[in-house]
Amino acid sequence: GDDPAELGRYAWFYDNANEKYQKVGLKEPNPWGLHDMHGNVMEWCADQYVPDYFAQIAGATDNPFIRPTTVYPRSVRGGGWDDDPDKLRSAARRGSDASWKAQDPQLPKSMWYHTNARWLGFRIVRPQEIPSVEEMHFYWNSADQ
Repeated sequence: GDDPAELGRYAWFYDNANEKYQKVGLKEPNPWGLHDMHGNVMEWCADQYVPDYFAQIAGATDNPFIRPTTVYPRSVRGGGWDDDPDKLRSAARRGSDASWKAQDPQLPKSMWYHTNARWLGFRIVRPQEIPSVEEMHFYWNSADQ
């Protein structure tokens, strides 16, 4: 809903998360039955972070994807357990940083394993149609790693 007074029923954030992420599904779902869409952990996205994102995608409602040209920064959105209520929106975006994987034990370091970002997660999605090999490469291997 749009009532800030009800936020605690639906989201984990700075005021109620006890300085850590929480088990998924403990808060009430949104009207579509989805839990933890805002707060708890921020969502790692595949697209490049650009400060003027909304200006760049103006009118591009079919595919508002910004193809990455570098590994960092990628878009992170939705707010997390350490954020104030104003950051708990999917439109609240920020850029990722290489320091988030400082403790990654793998060599070479993983593109996805962000050991220092305890506030970061990802959302599993399933495409309606299986993408072609070319489409998969375009979206998932588009920046130098």
